[in-house]
Amino acid sequence: MGVNKSIKLFASASVLLFLALSTAAIDRRTAADIDREIEKIKPAMIKIRRFMHMNPQLANREQDTVKLISSKLASLGMEVKNGIARTGVVGILRGSQQGATVAVRADIDAVMIQELADVPYKSLNPGIMHACGHDIHTAVVLGTAFVLNTLKDRIKGNIKFIFQPAEEGPPAGEEGGAALMIKEGVLENPPVGAIFGFHVWPENLGQAFIAPGTFLANSDSFRITIKGKSAHGAQPQEGVDAVVLASQTVLALQSIISRSVDPTDPALLTIGKIEGGTKSDIIAERVHLEGIVRTLSDANRKKVSRLMESVIKDTVHSFGGDYSFTFEQNIPAVYNHPEFFELMLPSLNEALADKKASQIKPQLMADDFALYSQKIPGFYFFLGVKNPRLPSMAPLHSPYFNPDERSIGIGIKIMCHLLLDALDQQSRLEKNRP
Repeated sequence: MGVNKSIKLFASASVLLFLALSTAAIDRRTAADIDREIEKIKPAMIKIRRFMHMNPQLANREQDTVKLISSKLASLGMEVKNGIARTGVVGILRGSQQGATVAVRADIDAVMIQELADVPYKSLNPGIMHACGHDIHTAVVLGTAFVLNTLKDRIKGNIKFIFQPAEEGPPAGEEGGAALMIKEGVLENPPVGAIFGFHVWPENLGQAFIAPGTFLANSDSFRITIKGKSAHGAQPQEGVDAVVLASQTVLALQSIISRSVDPTDPALLTIGKIEGGTKSDIIAERVHLEGIVRTLSDANRKKVSRLMESVIKDTVHSFGGDYSFTFEQNIPAVYNHPEFFELMLPSLNEALADKKASQIKPQLMADDFALYSQKIPGFYFFLGVKNPRLPSMAPLHSPYFNPDERSIGIGIKIMCHLLLDALDQQSRLEKNRP
């Protein structure tokens, strides 16, 4: 389903916004039932989260994780599809009443980090850890499936629970993640009209953070090989030192962001890996560099890659060296469709009760959820997971990252409200359509 068709389905702005403002998101009875069901399942969802945390698996290798997810979905009597995008799982909850289909996505892969947090459910897999909260995401979405399954007699349409592998990126030479999920039809049969996603955030427990329009950045990567000429370290004049050229290239590249990009349109360029040389007394012939570029606008995305090659070429050629440069556009920016955002915001705030969502500036992090929201209207937010009694918590991708598990119940409540409200809004729109 193309984005235009989906937006027509879910975001006839004036009518939908009027309906959202004129009617409570979900009725009190349903809200109370959601709260009651969450209390019943919270211990089980925390147990599932801890199992995942102790047994983290990398991208496209999440076999044990998906066995657990599939078995839990099957126990609910849901239609379960396995093997999508290698290790992806989809559960379909069909409501008792006909209607549209919405989806929620959880990412399930871990990252290559050795856990150092002192917790009883510490990772048992050396060098692998759920340091980005995907275990929390999975527990929330699975818990949402459990709760809404008890309310399917009130559901006006269908809900797809998408458990996606490889959000952190597939292994070299493999496809994966949201791109492969979409390619293999996750948004079809039945066609999905809108999709929800979230990410844990190291701020106060239960606080939600949002932004309309562009929320997260375009994410691109690059590789540079600086080619010099080897010589004895005591005779540098006989060679072309690739280490020196690489050093100057690193510094020159930083001037792109500081001097060639509008500071009101944020962008960043990070070189995270440098390899070169063979021995302390030999002039290096080659140095390899790898890094990332993050931009919030497509204009900067094109501009930065163009300027990078120019800077590399001028720096290296001026000293008699050569280079190779590859720039790969990986995933686009996460985009909250403004009309759909305004429609769903009251429901998010209702689920949060007295806290209300906080609008924040777009962040230069990235998430391949963006690929779904390129196709259909998407709603994406951050969920605070910091224990409020602590002054701070370790950031995402830290070996000490330790989210407060009370966020699981909060996340389930938010997702239940959003999904039910989206389907209910669409149902009422259809009834009021001339």
